[in-house]
Amino acid sequence: MATDANRPRIRVLTPDECELLLSRNNVGRMAFSLDDRVDVQPVHYVYEAGWVYGRTSAGAKIDTLAHNQWVAFEVDEVRGVFDWGSVVVRGSFHRIDAEGPPSQRDAAAHAVELLRSIVPETFTSDDPVAFRTVLFRISTGAMTGRLATPGDADGTRDDRPAQAAAVAAER
Repeated sequence: MATDANRPRIRVLTPDECELLLSRNNVGRMAFSLDDRVDVQPVHYVYEAGWVYGRTSAGAKIDTLAHNQWVAFEVDEVRGVFDWGSVVVRGSFHRIDAEGPPSQRDAAAHAVELLRSIVPETFTSDDPVAFRTVLFRISTGAMTGRLATPGDADGTRDDRPAQAAAVAAER
């Protein structure tokens, strides 16, 4: 029989912890909808200063987002059934036009610089996903997160993930 001491603990992440989780990962899922259809697509990304930057390919997703810019973006770190962290961002999708006005060109150059931190060949002749030509960013209008930590067999909780996040936040 499970006791309170060995039950998993699930708690809400602070805004700083949410940003840390987003910053140390580079693959998430973007959810979007149009009419009665909801879709979820994986994307690689870089998080910086309240924005999720990424790139994708042209097609149905971009066509849908042109009609409804509201998205949810989720990132998970899963180590076990009761040992995980998750952040959900709700915000608006913004396509970045590298050929547009100066503000868009500047945003595109910044997005490429960020994306090259995870895929150095981005937009070069060695680009492994050269078909992903659409740059975007998602505003973090609302951000929520949760953390689950397992109870130990001896009746104590394993707070190492929470402690590690707290130490990282202090740096």
